[in-house]
Amino acid sequence: MRDRNTNGSEDTGPGAAVGAPLDLNLLRTFLSVYRTGSFTAGARLLGLSQPTVTTQIRTLERQLGRELFERGARGVTPAPYADELAARIVQPLDSLAAVAGASGSAEDGPAEPVHLAGPAELLSRCVLPGLAPLVDQGVRLRITPGLTEPLLDDLRAGRHDLVIATYRPRGRTLTALPLNDEEFVLVAAPAWARRIGAPEHLAAALHGVPLVAYAEDLPIVRRYWRHVFGRRLVRQPALTMPDLNGVKAAVVGGTGFTVLPRYLCAEELTSGALTLLHDPADPPINTGFLVQRPGTSGNPHVTLVRDHLLQAAGDW
Repeated sequence: MRDRNTNGSEDTGPGAAVGAPLDLNLLRTFLSVYRTGSFTAGARLLGLSQPTVTTQIRTLERQLGRELFERGARGVTPAPYADELAARIVQPLDSLAAVAGASGSAEDGPAEPVHLAGPAELLSRCVLPGLAPLVDQGVRLRITPGLTEPLLDDLRAGRHDLVIATYRPRGRTLTALPLNDEEFVLVAAPAWARRIGAPEHLAAALHGVPLVAYAEDLPIVRRYWRHVFGRRLVRQPALTMPDLNGVKAAVVGGTGFTVLPRYLCAEELTSGALTLLHDPADPPINTGFLVQRPGTSGNPHVTLVRDHLLQAAGDW
């Protein structure tokens, strides 16, 4: 990026900024935009106007002689130099914020709520029942269910602190830690299981049984077919509902067969409300990830929730 000095000469690169001290406020603004992936979200996080944040980023870019962000329709993407800069300043700035009395200190009153998001079924079945210890410690929580892709977009925009994702996000703006492994199982009500029996070719036998699915494109069932039976599934579902609890309820009621995460139907398999149709030696597994923006949050309760989830996930 090139700019003119007051005397009319041009800054031509990084060397133009050598020796010039950088304003900590500009670096703080940069880090907020870097973490949120958006000028608007970064401004909201800092309590500034969006034009002010834009001006500060441009000032920092001029001082450094580097472009820090590539502007896009859905926010900003860090340039390679921005990753290097963030890695150098994140720990000192977060430590300085903590010393100065960051949000959540005892002197400032209770910490802000922790905004946690993830798949509705996993939140309801596994996460929510284990949150009592956190609430007892004074943690306030705001839980949002949803699909991984839009939730990650919201995380980049600063609307969530933590997201449980069904896949590892791409790029370098988010940090992801493996959280839990979901095993997928092929199930039906006992009446259908008796009618199907134990045929030599189960995949072929199921063509005559109604299929219940999460979505029209059969994302979970197709994966099971490809992994276990080694073939592509080509058929239309008899019933779809974008809620795995609803899919389970339909199958328990005798509508047909489906594929579910084992954690979601473990009780029904134990009680006999559902029957396991197949028990492959190598079942399909999907790894979930706990995703957070890089760096240390100013809210200490975010770390409490993150560490609690990483420990609790072993029992899911």
